[in-house]
Amino acid sequence: MSRRLKYLILVTATVWVPHVAMADEAGVSFWLPGLYGSFAAVPGEPGWSFATVYLHPSVRAGASEAFPRGGNGQVDVGIRGRGDLVAFGPTYTFEQPVWGGQFALSLLGVGGRNHACVDATLTGPLGGSVSGERCDTRTALGDLLPQATLKWNDGVDNYLAYVTGDIPVGAYDPDRLANLGIGHAAVDGGVGYTYLNPSTGREFSIVGGMTYNFENPDTDYKNGIDAHIDWGASQFLNEHVYVGVAGYAYQQITGDSGAGASLGDFKSRVFGIGPQIGYNFEVNEKTSGFANLKGYYEFGAKNRAEGWNVWLSLAFAPRTTKTAE
Repeated sequence: MSRRLKYLILVTATVWVPHVAMADEAGVSFWLPGLYGSFAAVPGEPGWSFATVYLHPSVRAGASEAFPRGGNGQVDVGIRGRGDLVAFGPTYTFEQPVWGGQFALSLLGVGGRNHACVDATLTGPLGGSVSGERCDTRTALGDLLPQATLKWNDGVDNYLAYVTGDIPVGAYDPDRLANLGIGHAAVDGGVGYTYLNPSTGREFSIVGGMTYNFENPDTDYKNGIDAHIDWGASQFLNEHVYVGVAGYAYQQITGDSGAGASLGDFKSRVFGIGPQIGYNFEVNEKTSGFANLKGYYEFGAKNRAEGWNVWLSLAFAPRTTKTAE
């Protein structure tokens, strides 16, 4: 495998995808596990790039599981949900080093369709109670998600530091089951590492971070701090195609709080694993492209719905001017 492989896959570093989800008060976090994956810490080419990602989640929790949603003691029992979501937006990678690393800024938006059902809805302490199935579908735009990254390269070793967050301007209604915004601000930061050996075509990446959530003003609910790890491993079959496996672990480390936290600290967790395949290609003399398909099966969930989700990513970035050795 030639050194040209390393430059062909630089475009993979341009893909950063936000998520759309309800807050932990419905058993789902701001951070979408699986967001990062292979090549996460590999520096990219300076200039503008653009990423588009289609995400199809399908999750459920049994009727014996209760999830707080909104204020006034409202609790949902048994949740099913699925979505067809598209995240999109630009990234600008600076040519001038910052602290010896490569600095990049991203701003992404999201839109699509969410569908959610509950097997029963219990409302209290002042309201009446209602049982049965309730469903809701919503098509709209979600929150804005800015991100800043710094990446360093040292031979086969690559390092990442990032900070991201949520600007809560998307479609959100505390009285609806399906939302594309989360109703509150959040800040997330972390570090990562990628081992990439162009001579063997082998790669391994791991990224860990923590999320701080601000209180939801509509529900008086404040999600606890969570910790998450995303990872991916891959092997290039040739200079364009790679296959591999990816996974994640998510654990809430402090409890939920606020007047709307009717179920106490409500700490949640989930794990996921699944296959991936990617393809690098040249669009023209100035632009490279990258496509990635990965899927996760979730297990070990606590206070959270679980299921599976599929990601299809497509990104375009400047072609490298470097040549093979």
